[in-house]
Amino acid sequence: MTTAVATPPAANSSDSIEKRRAVFPFTAIVGQEEMKLALMLNIIDPKIGGVMIMGDRGTGKSTTIRALADLLPEIEMVADDPFGSDPQDVELMSDEVRDRLANGESLPTAMKKVQMVDLPLGATEDRVCGTIDIEKALAEGIKAFEPGLLAKANRGILYVDEVNLLDDHLVDVLLDSAASGWNTVEREGISIRHPARFVLVGSGNPEEGELRPQLLDRFGMHAEIRTVKEPDLRVQIVEERGEFDSNPTDYLKNHQTEQDALQLKLVQARDLLKSVDIDRDLKVQISQVCAELDVDGLRGDIVTNRAAKALAAFEGRTEVTVNDIKRVIVLCLRHRLRKDPLETIDSGDKVQQVFGTIFGMDLD
Repeated sequence: MTTAVATPPAANSSDSIEKRRAVFPFTAIVGQEEMKLALMLNIIDPKIGGVMIMGDRGTGKSTTIRALADLLPEIEMVADDPFGSDPQDVELMSDEVRDRLANGESLPTAMKKVQMVDLPLGATEDRVCGTIDIEKALAEGIKAFEPGLLAKANRGILYVDEVNLLDDHLVDVLLDSAASGWNTVEREGISIRHPARFVLVGSGNPEEGELRPQLLDRFGMHAEIRTVKEPDLRVQIVEERGEFDSNPTDYLKNHQTEQDALQLKLVQARDLLKSVDIDRDLKVQISQVCAELDVDGLRGDIVTNRAAKALAAFEGRTEVTVNDIKRVIVLCLRHRLRKDPLETIDSGDKVQQVFGTIFGMDLD
């Protein structure tokens, strides 16, 4: 039997520079609460299914996502594994690491920062999924594999800017990997797979086109952001950014306490999540909202339940409340509604109205 040999990505001299590069702190980002909440809930429970962020250019989408990745604590990985396998969780191990473990081999480990991988707009499928060296396979009898961006993003965040301009086939590949947690590459009768569990974050400008409804529905949550209009808030944002750019080290020190507190809160929420419960009556009401809105399939029901539980865990509770559902339901359902060309009401408003009717309260 042949064994798969994964070739680690070539060393990049910019890696050490990247590690030293200062990242704007997540806790210092002003406004855009909807986007920040959606991102944090997906960090707490990646099974929510990622976030699609639609909004104007220059509203801090990339800055916020990088800031969140930088905020997260280091995670333990198998040191010599190019897929970042978890040495403690078999479900997060590559097949090769599983075989090594089954053979009684001791796995070397290392602590590494959570990866945030940018997917370039012009990326090819080989660059995203990885490639198999057929010549090496035929000549040496081994499945030589060159990992792609999905391997690098495993157990991290995969960010796709301008996702609405990405080829639909590539979007399908990303969404399938995010949903299954595995990436499979097949060529000339040779098949290799590796874990690819990541939080998928897509962003785009609605003026440049929407995703097809079938693809949009596959994102767990949909956050809308707009350019800040209040002059005082705009000035505050400009001043904060100016302070950071002029002296990043001091700026980061001034926010370190807040950063550490939020990091701890996210870690505790992930640990608490498995203990969070949602009353069956609330589940029924969530499904009533989805049915009333004529949401196709059950993804809306599932994601709303997961997001509400993640929010309860984030706030240190083990029981979901109506208020938790109130805060997440628009994020979970607004992009799943069927569009009526004669409809003038905003999709978020429609979700709010139906929620108010079913739950007997307003979202305002």
